[in-house]
Amino acid sequence: MTVDPPPEPAPGPEAPVPPGSAGPVPRSRGARAAFRRWRRTRPFWATVWTALGGFVIFFLPMAPLGKILQVGVGGIAGMAGGVVLMAMALLMLLLPGQRHTAGVIAVIAGVASFPLSNLGGLFVGMALSVLGGSMAFAWLPEKPAKRSRGLLRRTRTGGASVGSGSA
Repeated sequence: MTVDPPPEPAPGPEAPVPPGSAGPVPRSRGARAAFRRWRRTRPFWATVWTALGGFVIFFLPMAPLGKILQVGVGGIAGMAGGVVLMAMALLMLLLPGQRHTAGVIAVIAGVASFPLSNLGGLFVGMALSVLGGSMAFAWLPEKPAKRSRGLLRRTRTGGASVGSGSA
């Protein structure tokens, strides 16, 4: 009886890459870097907090229809405030140039949810929407740091440095 040697495994993602050779870059790393670049061009975390606050304010008054009819305008105002906050979150994400307007409206809607909707989503939705709106208003796009090599030169006049005086 003869035994054949086992076949060599085909090189794949799980096979080790020999040292000194550049292996294939996984797709997830490229997609993650692209998402990171895209995220840094807009107020991403402000959007997340505002949308989460709007979600809490919108879904907290959700109850069976009989309860909403008893609550009346308060239940409807809570849902409307939550929808406005989630719309402002989308506006911040898709149009970062309008972040100031969307941020101010998000803060106003978050504070208005306090008397209109179950204490602003039991304070959680109100706090998240105010945090997100203020972060959107304050957000600035990343700019590369400028190097100021030429500004740090020292000049000398007559052998003495500038600023030294004789008394």
